[in-house]
Amino acid sequence: MVRRRRAVRRIRAQQLRRGAGRTDADQVATWDLPADPAIVAHSRKLAADQLSAWGMKGATFVTELVVSELVTNAIRHAAGPIRLRLIRDGSLVCEVSDGSSAAPHPHRARVMDEGGRGLLLVAQLTERWGSRQTPTGKTIWAEQALAPDSPIP
Repeated sequence: MVRRRRAVRRIRAQQLRRGAGRTDADQVATWDLPADPAIVAHSRKLAADQLSAWGMKGATFVTELVVSELVTNAIRHAAGPIRLRLIRDGSLVCEVSDGSSAAPHPHRARVMDEGGRGLLLVAQLTERWGSRQTPTGKTIWAEQALAPDSPIP
């Protein structure tokens, strides 16, 4: 519990110093996250708060699931700093960048496996998803169609 509180305090301090979490042209929100499992719940809250600010509460459930899965995968399987980005521009895109160049490989989990289902859930709940290489690692993204009542910039 103490570890989680320290991680949350550290991320909030980073946000204040860098101005992270602010939107660019009211369409993009970006947060730099530490590679700490304690930050996953906070990353879901950051995404939910941003969707609320954008008037897109209907997209919260799926977005929280996507954020949770992608951030957790970055912490478990990658290295270096993690960046979470939400982009709304005709659709809602969730991106998680990390320092590893290894591409994700979804697979069918066996009945007794504790993990291995996350990317399959992301694929089922979003319109499309994928990854792209970056100079410092990779970015995994998932795109959701906006609900008819969602504000479009």
